[in-house]
Parts: sequence; C-alpha cells; structure tokens
Amino acid sequence: MTEEEKQESALSRFGRSFKELLYGMAGHDMTRYALKTRGSMEHLFILITMGDLLGVPILPPYYSLRILPYVVPQISTWKRRMLRERDLTDALA
Repeated sequence: MTEEEKQESALSRFGRSFKELLYGMAGHDMTRYALKTRGSMEHLFILITMGDLLGVPILPPYYSLRILPYVVPQISTWKRRMLRERDLTDALA
C-alpha cells in the first residue's frame, strides 16, 4: 500500500466517522421519533380494523374482511402488545 492510498483510506475513515457523528447529533432522535409514531399509527389502524377481535366493535366486519389479507402477519404481535399489562413506567419510556 502506497502512502497516497493510506492517506485516502484515513481521509475516507474520517469522512465516514464525521457523517456518523453528524447523524447521531442531528438525525438519530428524529428517526426514533418517526419509528415510534409509525408504530403508534399501525396499532391504531389495526385496532380500528380488527377491534372486534378484542371486543371493540368500531367498523363493520365487511371492511375488516377486505383488509384482512394485509393485516394477518401483524395480528399475533398486535394482540400480544394490546393485551399485555402496562404500568406508569411504560408511558414514560
């Protein structure tokens, strides 16, 4: 490896480290918030469409049956999350 290649490699590592630092300072919190919001919206959507599985009659079953093929992979984890016990510390996290 020549001296120029070593310098380019070091410069490349520095650039990558700087990008990761900048992402950590500016974008990581926004990304976590966006993922948390997306999860909340998915929970609400499944609750509205499949609420009759938990005894919450919101929409007529016709619409639930039309959406069922898209929701089937998420139903088991959604039911587990909706029916688990929660306390005050869950809301703070």
